[in-house]
Amino acid sequence: MLIARACRTALPALLGLMAALLPVSAAQAFGFEDVARRAEALAAEDFQRPRASLPRDLAALGYDRYRDIRYKPEQSIWRGNKLQFELQLLHPGLYFDVPVALNIISATGVRPIAFDPDRFDYGANKLDPDGLKNLFYSGFRVHFPVNRPDYKDEVLVFQGASYFRALGKDQRYGLSARGLAVDTGMLSGEEFPYFREFWIEWPRAKDDHLVIHALLDSRRVTGAYQFTLRPGASTTLDVKSRLYLREPVAKLGLAPLTSMFFFGENQRPLVEDYRPEVHDSDGLMILTHDDEWIWRPLVNPRRLLITSFGGRDPKGFGLMQRDRRLSSYEDLEARYERRPSAWVVPRNDWGPGRVELVQIPTPDETNDNIVAYWVPDQPPPPGRPYDVNYTLSWQMNAEVQPPHSHVVQTRRGHGYLREPDDSIRLNLDFDGPALRALPADSKIFPAITVGDNGELLERQVYRNEATGGWRLSFRFRRQDPERPVELRAQLRHEQEAVSETWSYILPP
Repeated sequence: MLIARACRTALPALLGLMAALLPVSAAQAFGFEDVARRAEALAAEDFQRPRASLPRDLAALGYDRYRDIRYKPEQSIWRGNKLQFELQLLHPGLYFDVPVALNIISATGVRPIAFDPDRFDYGANKLDPDGLKNLFYSGFRVHFPVNRPDYKDEVLVFQGASYFRALGKDQRYGLSARGLAVDTGMLSGEEFPYFREFWIEWPRAKDDHLVIHALLDSRRVTGAYQFTLRPGASTTLDVKSRLYLREPVAKLGLAPLTSMFFFGENQRPLVEDYRPEVHDSDGLMILTHDDEWIWRPLVNPRRLLITSFGGRDPKGFGLMQRDRRLSSYEDLEARYERRPSAWVVPRNDWGPGRVELVQIPTPDETNDNIVAYWVPDQPPPPGRPYDVNYTLSWQMNAEVQPPHSHVVQTRRGHGYLREPDDSIRLNLDFDGPALRALPADSKIFPAITVGDNGELLERQVYRNEATGGWRLSFRFRRQDPERPVELRAQLRHEQEAVSETWSYILPP
């Protein structure tokens, strides 16, 4: 009798303790395969274009007034739960008018996050309260103490179509990634898949990673995604995805990256600007299946320019920001030297295909005009699951570099000329362990290839006494100014490569 009474007394307290501990247990209620089943079922249905009706006064807000809507930090998801991570939710408006469903996964199940206007400070905006009751979220951001232990910094944001951006230690937002690119740069027009729903796993108290599931949808493609976020000096995202096509796609762009290049050391601005360079990324870097490192400096062309590098199963590719000195930019607001590089490493077989680089003309720095992605030679047929797994790292202080040597800068232009002509000179500076290990009097051979629209006139290679690296300087003439010129260069010592392959395209 006493035992029974004791059990009856202790049971409610025990159940209360278990309930309190459940959210911080490993989430078991929902996972990647659940999202994959939804994506497969969705692919068998006709595409339903998302329709959302924003209140007139909210839809009319411009850029500055929309930015005046701020999430209240005290309303952060998991605030007060003694976790490493917090979530802040994003308000619809401006370009972000597609409903995004958000859910929290815990051991007790899946809980939707209903829209609540009380989570937001509307600043100077005077919006009708009745119009805010049945709204939706447009995305979310993740906070984690990546810079100092007593403050949770913004480290990841999902908002708009399938776009997302991440930050590591001391970084500023720059280039973006996307879940998928469809028919980018094609005359038929690009299709923009979007993440229609997210499920975010409740982390444990000491977890330094966060798991996010997402459902992707568009007219011709659906997909299940799992993102495992690990913030740090270089923040990484392990991406697991399974795609389903509703109908054939001409060009499927995997692990797409989107950036901005306005002008740089290889291309002067058309108008006077106090800044030496303006770009979020200055080159495309590739590590091929055969261990060749390729560097293609970016350009801002006068008309659309699409180039590619064929192969199979790439070991890595990314849009990189190599210039890391403030003096390269002199922009104290934008701080381009702190904008991350993004490096993609495939985690399953991607087969034959190509890394494609799309460069679009831009009149200023407000437009993202650079896109890079992998295009498989054989996209999957409709209905068949297609797995694409990779790690995406956002780097600054510990960036991936070729093991021998790399291109430090590409500079275009002649020095002083007594008799100017129509030739073009390029100066390439190389640096790295392989070159620094060589004696100063070493015989370095510059292997240069000029495409059929150009003629090589002269070349020199010599040690850069100021830096300890080596400089390759060469001059060539373009035959037809309305056609591009393809150029390649590499430094060699005793028949062995001691540098990456510099691959450049001079636009028309």
